[in-house]
Amino acid sequence: MAQRKEIIISEMDQYLFGQGNHYEIYKKLGAHPTIRDGKEGVLFAVWAPNARYVSVVGDFNGWDKGAHPMKKIGPGGIWEVFLPNISEGALYKYCVNNSHGWDILKTDPYGVSTEVRPGNASKVASIEDYTWTDGQWMKDRIKKDMTEEPMFIYEVHPGSWKKHPYKDDNPQGFYNYKEFASSLCDYVLEMGYTHVELIGIAEHPFDGSWGYQVTSYFAPTSRHGSPKEFMYLVDYLHAHGIGVILDWVPAHFPKDQNGLAEFDGTCLYEYADYQKANHPEWGTKIFDYGKNEVQNFLISNALYWVKEFHVDGLRVDAVASMLYLDFGRSSGQWTPNQYGDNRNLEAIDFIRHLNSVVETRGEGAMVIAEESTAWPQITGKTEKGGLGFSFKWNMGWMNDFLKYMELDPIYRQYHHQLMNFSMMYAYKENYIQVLSHDEVVHLKHSMIEKMPGPIWDKAANLRGAYTYMTGHPGKKLLFMGQDFGQLREWSEEREIDWFLLNDPRHRQLKDFMRDLIHLYRKHPCMYELDTKEEGFTWVNADDNERSIFSFERHSKDGKDNLLFICNFTPVNRMDYRVGAYKGRKYKLLLNSDAKIYGGGGMLPEKLETAAEEVAADNRDYSFAIPVPAYGALVFSFSEKGEAKKIVKKKVDKKICTKKETKK
Repeated sequence: MAQRKEIIISEMDQYLFGQGNHYEIYKKLGAHPTIRDGKEGVLFAVWAPNARYVSVVGDFNGWDKGAHPMKKIGPGGIWEVFLPNISEGALYKYCVNNSHGWDILKTDPYGVSTEVRPGNASKVASIEDYTWTDGQWMKDRIKKDMTEEPMFIYEVHPGSWKKHPYKDDNPQGFYNYKEFASSLCDYVLEMGYTHVELIGIAEHPFDGSWGYQVTSYFAPTSRHGSPKEFMYLVDYLHAHGIGVILDWVPAHFPKDQNGLAEFDGTCLYEYADYQKANHPEWGTKIFDYGKNEVQNFLISNALYWVKEFHVDGLRVDAVASMLYLDFGRSSGQWTPNQYGDNRNLEAIDFIRHLNSVVETRGEGAMVIAEESTAWPQITGKTEKGGLGFSFKWNMGWMNDFLKYMELDPIYRQYHHQLMNFSMMYAYKENYIQVLSHDEVVHLKHSMIEKMPGPIWDKAANLRGAYTYMTGHPGKKLLFMGQDFGQLREWSEEREIDWFLLNDPRHRQLKDFMRDLIHLYRKHPCMYELDTKEEGFTWVNADDNERSIFSFERHSKDGKDNLLFICNFTPVNRMDYRVGAYKGRKYKLLLNSDAKIYGGGGMLPEKLETAAEEVAADNRDYSFAIPVPAYGALVFSFSEKGEAKKIVKKKVDKKICTKKETKK
């Protein structure tokens, strides 16, 4: 073991922790290789204020609870012991003699590493001597306003993205973090995603929880390797220009006996009030946000991932369950706040505290809310009464969008508002348009299987849907497998169905998504003004009879402009007229119906047209264009100026029905 610095838990450390303001308490609590009196060893420290005694047990003392007792060092309830000659990799737990007089073995709440499940011991490890290479990335991150940057997120569950063939020493086929880094990076670079969002990184005992029931908040899951190997993953992605977001779960934790529940024999991390402490839907415990030390635990954990592992954002799971005391509860099953209503005032205070700390100390990192209600100002500034999140998942848009896309096309004309209603509130928050893992499990079907019709119609519908989503204001998120048309619902037990790429239809869908994402990144109009009204203009939001939507996106300087036309019926519209601007030319950049994407190829590969003096869509000028069945077209258009004379290629004007356009 290399020479270490001495670690002392001072009275000031204890005071700040008790006040909830020791944002680097993880550097003191837990197991830290250090030096005392010239001897190298490990300082073990844990918060257990109501314990009768605490000792360290491990493979270095035969798990003997009497071998290494700890000392309570102050009134705040922190216990510590320095043990010489303990090496990295040693397994350990805390033996807590709780307030009932029972000995219970507990995993270290601040432990940075664990053994591979089903074992649940913590593991001594150091994270301080990793050599980072992403200094420029971190400097640039501080300067960026992410509301004006491109963000197309690839949501990934590492354990089921790809798997190795079965081996006795790796029966689940998990990739280690280094293998995962290389393979994932290649795919993300090809497709053009700007960020990856990783599910299930914090250590969790049950694979089927997907990582949403965490037992070790400070430990990257040992399924894929060590903490330093996870650092390598983040560093590698940064080196290739890819941001990293982690799913983070401060809303609840499992009841596993070795975990946080009743840690010292009392409701230490959870509420003492049974109705506030227990989540009836998930069978989990809820953090007591009113305790300073619990807030400190969670906020320091957020900063730990941001500062020590250089992650670029935390997506906070289940925010609504934190905000509402009656979330998932029937009448009589919840305790009102002091004002008699259903707001969890302690959780609101915690969230504002969290977001203000990350904003000031997080070096440009984002905090993203998965929040499904109409709670106001989720992304509003805390000093103005908001919660202070960087972004909010747009769950309202997602629900309406999927309801519309699942309809038989003949009925879409009666539900047109499902697609345009989101623009009524598009600028109230900083939104991310999401199609996440939650939408492709539990009998909800994969994205392509949500679409109506036979497989060629499904693929065409999905290409149009993705185009509409990409053109809509807001950042984007898509779950793995959905970009090439995964047929089966996602399961954490198997890798996604990469074999489908042997089928031309799935390979063509993947190619379309690749080109769509690269188009998104190429054009500033697609992301610069996501939170400003001047970045979006409806051309026609009300053509419900033909189920066609047309709209424009604009850049800050007005030089970059795109026109979207999306047809959600199986009917070719041969002379669809679109409102346009005088003196501007329109160039087709992307056609979802192109043959290279599995479409009918009704339009020529290269197409340009100009506005003519024919009124349409409340404009004096327009142009007519064939819009294919289920087709989505994206045009660029120039700044105002004299349009050049353009000779349009002839297109067969035969009106085709759904039956006639089948392949």
